[in-house]
Amino acid sequence: MADATETAEPLLSAKNRKTFKDPFMVNNPITLQVLGICSALAVTAQLKPSLVMGIAVVFVVAGANVTISVIRKFIPVRVRIIVEMTVVATLVILVDQVLRAYAFEVSKQLSLFVGLIITNCIVLGRLEAFAMGNKVWPSFLDGLGNGLSYAAVIAIVGFCREVMGFGQVFGFRVVPQALYDNLGYTNNGLMVLAPGAFIILGLLIWVQRTVSGHVED
Repeated sequence: MADATETAEPLLSAKNRKTFKDPFMVNNPITLQVLGICSALAVTAQLKPSLVMGIAVVFVVAGANVTISVIRKFIPVRVRIIVEMTVVATLVILVDQVLRAYAFEVSKQLSLFVGLIITNCIVLGRLEAFAMGNKVWPSFLDGLGNGLSYAAVIAIVGFCREVMGFGQVFGFRVVPQALYDNLGYTNNGLMVLAPGAFIILGLLIWVQRTVSGHVED
């Protein structure tokens, strides 16, 4: 009876919606769990590579969650980490090859950070904490929610850094030329460097933890 009840659960039940939405505010992987910080700092100098990196992580987290959920009952406990890493590595290689084939310039910008998705704590954390103990659909929603919440944060960081550091977005100028000519405005060089990313990310962490009421123990 329990299995029948679980199978009959609506795809967008309150529980499934909570699984998808929690990473955005209640348990964001970057601003609340402080995971995936390296890539959030390294690839966010501009918005375009930030978005591509975000999409790559969404694909890998959701895909790995689904795969591990499907085969979880056949994975020996002693080698589960090896199996999980193999699944993640396969998906990351697939993403890397697609980028090299269809977005080579962006691939060069992201450099080795696409490969480092394999060691991203967000990915392995969701496999261990969720996919190993849940069915396919909830695991997909969990991976999708965590991936999108990660992507949203690095997109915000990338947008702010590109606007303040370069005065443009996607190569199009958004800071009026009149500011440069008449007011002597200059781009903020700090935003192009890693400390700029630290500052913006720190502000995002402060804002989200304040809004969500998160308090450290």
